[in-house]
Amino acid sequence: MSTSTGKSGGKAGRGKGKSGKAQSRSSRAGLQFPVGRISRFLRKGRYAARVGAGAPVYLCAVMEYLTAEILELAGNAARDNKRTRIIPRHIQLAVRNDDELNKLLAGITISAGGVLPNIHGVLLPKKKPGQEGKEGEK
Repeated sequence: MSTSTGKSGGKAGRGKGKSGKAQSRSSRAGLQFPVGRISRFLRKGRYAARVGAGAPVYLCAVMEYLTAEILELAGNAARDNKRTRIIPRHIQLAVRNDDELNKLLAGITISAGGVLPNIHGVLLPKKKPGQEGKEGEK
């Protein structure tokens, strides 16, 4: 006399049961970064005695967001230089031209990144007093 609810297995109303295939925590969270690997690193690194289930998911989401942000800006820098591949120079330009990323990555050195093009104002040639008025007339 059991009433069937249309679900397979016990625990009515709790997901699909065991009929589904194994699904990674990354795919469950909709992430590309490996949640299981980050979880292992957090446990093996002894950062804390216990690591919650949500901690590696959150960390992966943050890392994936930062990576996507840097890659988008570096891709724009590569396109500005008429290139199709991102090189360390493009990453350097992307990071140093963005205020928030520059603050986050202020203490790091990007190998083969170079420096931002910058000429101090004192080193620029001085304009002659009569030259300023002539430029406005043209």
